[in-house]
Amino acid sequence: MRILGINAVFHDPAAALVVDGEIIAAAEEERFSRRKHGKQAVPFSTWEQPAQAAAWCLAQAGLSAKDLDAVGYSYDPALVEPGLSGHDPSGEELRTEFAKRAPLFLKSALPGLDPGIVKFVRHHVAHAASAALAAPFGDCAVLVADGRGESTSYLAGEYRDGRFKELAAQKLPHSLGLLYEDLTEHLGFARSSDEYKVMALASYGKPEFLDELCEHVHVTGDGGFRASGVDLASLAPRREAGQELSPRHADLAASVQKVLEDILLELTDWLHERTGQRNLALAGGIALNCVANTRLHAEGPFDRIWVQPAAGDAGTALGAALQLAAEAGERGTPMGDAGLGRGWTDEELEEILIKAKLPYERPDDLAETVAEALANDEVIAWFQGRAEFGPRALGHRSLLAHPGRKANLERLNDVKGREQFRPVAPMVRAERAADIFTRGPLPSPYMLFVHDVAEDWRDRIPAVTHVDGTARVQTVEERENPVLARMLAAFERRTGLPVVINTSLNTAGRPMVDSPRDALECFGSAPIDLLALGPFVLRRPRPTRTGAASPEKKEVP
Repeated sequence: MRILGINAVFHDPAAALVVDGEIIAAAEEERFSRRKHGKQAVPFSTWEQPAQAAAWCLAQAGLSAKDLDAVGYSYDPALVEPGLSGHDPSGEELRTEFAKRAPLFLKSALPGLDPGIVKFVRHHVAHAASAALAAPFGDCAVLVADGRGESTSYLAGEYRDGRFKELAAQKLPHSLGLLYEDLTEHLGFARSSDEYKVMALASYGKPEFLDELCEHVHVTGDGGFRASGVDLASLAPRREAGQELSPRHADLAASVQKVLEDILLELTDWLHERTGQRNLALAGGIALNCVANTRLHAEGPFDRIWVQPAAGDAGTALGAALQLAAEAGERGTPMGDAGLGRGWTDEELEEILIKAKLPYERPDDLAETVAEALANDEVIAWFQGRAEFGPRALGHRSLLAHPGRKANLERLNDVKGREQFRPVAPMVRAERAADIFTRGPLPSPYMLFVHDVAEDWRDRIPAVTHVDGTARVQTVEERENPVLARMLAAFERRTGLPVVINTSLNTAGRPMVDSPRDALECFGSAPIDLLALGPFVLRRPRPTRTGAASPEKKEVP
């Protein structure tokens, strides 16, 4: 079967294509439209479909809309209950009018599509399928937690032989995701997109407000929880965007983070007792909380945990397609690498450079050339292979820098226009990771767990060591990314450091770079020293004065 998955209801619209159970392509609309999170209207602007992402997915397989057997839409309006949607108090419009219009919206985005093949997949089931049916193991327990779906905020169950069995769900208004969104907005950040900033801020505080929070946020013993009625203003004053963050704000972030982790631990204990499964798959926006994921790994009952790299709503496009494939009896191979987006051949890249009339070179060994530049403390834009599906840069569309210079944290945050309290992440070859990072699971290819940085390494790689002594690690396997692995080895030979800073290739308010044009625009507008575009290298000209000596090569420690 040829199945297209679509996410379009809330935010992060995306498309994914599954053929005969195999994942062919997946991409977020923001990478094409260049609008962060993909939508120009309100989050519930259901008429805004991921038209460009869907068209590209089909083209990747040489298909057109009329070739599809099914379209999975990751939201089922029939499940909306009056008063719980947050958008329509009666629920009637969503249950009836939207059910009629959604296939027509898709048809307008994909000419030739038969609206009759559009099937609604429950939002949280799509999340669950995106993790459990793409995980590197077979039968498993699955837990989904986010802001909201149709009328719930949480789902727990298990997959056996590709079939999902629901064991618990939590009705709105109780929602761990909405609590975290409320906190994010209360602290002066953007709701539904800046939660990761709160997670970073929590490391600077202490959980001083646990008693007050636990009165309103706690498990119920039946696989569910209560999470509503929290008066955040009574714990810390509301902060407006741009105002200074106080220690009390950090303490509030730390408190909510701790309560979230504690509840997730109790929920996974309950789920493990009911399923007896050894493996757990996670999805939903909460699953992007890598600090919580690490506590589940370290203290929870499951032997292995796998988190969908596109755990947020974008991933439901993939999950909707995988769920329909599983219901049709088709099971494919695990997801593997997250590079499911667009890519360009070397010939296509060179043609773009020639048309742009930009000076470039093709070094004999790209890995050695980039390692030398990094050792000389240059900032590198790294554009290689197919774009990542999900919010993490995983060595396809990355900014790289030297981790041994503490000032590089501030330097990169300035390049990207980010708050200075936010950390940057390390990438490391998988075979070297255990020598430097402890506690979290290894390998960690998707940057979805935090690890303790070994004491004797913290002063050696200060730029990637967070204030609490942790780092959000990405491990690199040579068989999956040989050029990147060779570059890391070459950098270690020059510096003695097996780690390189890796953060997403974008600037403030912009989606991650996706196309060569995006990369060239970012390179031209930001203080980046070198762009590695496929096998080609572009260097930023260094200003010189007449009669002045050439700048000396910077000392490598």
